Amino acid sequence: MDKLNIITMGEVLVELSSTQSLEYADTLDKNFGGDTLTAAAAAARLGGKVGYITKIASDAFRDFLVGGLAAEGIDISTITVNEGYNGIYFVAGCETGKKEFAYYRKKSAAASLTEKDIDEEYIKKANIVYATGITQSLSLSVKEAVFKMFKTAKENGVTTAYDPNFHPVFWSKEEAKEAFEEIKDYVDIIFMNVHSDSLALWDIDSYDKLGSIFFDMGIKTVVIKSKENSGYHIYFSGKSAFVPFYSDVKTDSTGAGDVFNGAFLYEISKGNSPVKAAEIASVVAGLQVRKIGAIKSIPTLKEVTAAIREKNEQQQ
Repeated sequence: MDKLNIITMGEVLVELSSTQSLEYADTLDKNFGGDTLTAAAAAARLGGKVGYITKIASDAFRDFLVGGLAAEGIDISTITVNEGYNGIYFVAGCETGKKEFAYYRKKSAAASLTEKDIDEEYIKKANIVYATGITQSLSLSVKEAVFKMFKTAKENGVTTAYDPNFHPVFWSKEEAKEAFEEIKDYVDIIFMNVHSDSLALWDIDSYDKLGSIFFDMGIKTVVIKSKENSGYHIYFSGKSAFVPFYSDVKTDSTGAGDVFNGAFLYEISKGNSPVKAAEIASVVAGLQVRKIGAIKSIPTLKEVTAAIREKNEQQQ
C-alpha cells in the first residue's frame, strides 16, 4: 500500500437527521458520521489518502456503512466486522434554531476495539495519526488502543494529532483529563475549542497561556477555535497567528470542527505551514456549514479551489 496522509481511529455511526425538531419530524435522512470519520472524509475529499481503524457490526446497517466509507475513498482494509450493533445518533432542529442531539452508542461495535487492532506496519505508512477524546471514551480497551497507536507512531517518526472534543454526555471532566494525561507525551498537534475544551477541562480561556502550557508539554502546534473572535488562534515554532472564519454564513455547524481538523491535517501532511493549512481548512469548514449534515455537506476539492480563487480575487 502507498503512503497514507492520515490514519485515524474511531466509531462509524448511523446519522439520522431532520431540519425540524425530532418531535415534529415526519421523516429522517439517513447518512453516517462520527467525529474522526468526519475528519477522515474531509481529508479524503481534498484528495488525501486516508486510513480508518474501526469495527462495524454485522447488523442491518453494515453494508451501508462499509460501502459509504469505501465510496468516500477511505481505506477500509483494517476495518473488521463483528457481532453486535452499530451506534446511531440523531441530529435535528437546524431550521428551528434549537439543535437537538441524541446518541445511542453504548457498547457499540467500535467499543470492542483493542490494542491488538493496531498494526505497527500499518501505522508506519502514515504521515499523521489522529484521535480524539470521543474515541477514547468508547471503552477502556479503545483508550488503550489509542495509546498504542500514538506510542507506535512516535516511535516510528509519525506525527500525532489529538482533539479532546469534550462532551459531558460521553464522560466526565475527570475522565477526559485523565485520558489526555495518558497520551500527552506523544502528542505533536492539539486542537481545541476554547469553551468546550479549554474552559471546561482546564478552566483557562487565555489563548497565549494555553499555547505556552501545551508548548511546555512538548506539543509543537496548538490550534484553538474561538467563536467570540470568529477564527482560529495558532501557536507553532515560537510563533502565533490568527486565521479568521471563512464567512459568517452558517446553516448547520454539525461536524464543522472535525472538518477543519481533517483538512488542516491533510494540508500539514503535504508540507504546508500551520498558517497555510488553517487558511485552507477554514474555507473547507466555512463551505461545509452552509449546508445540512456533517459528512454529506463537506465540499469537494473543486469547490474549495473555486472558493479560494474567489476569495483571493476579492482581496486583490
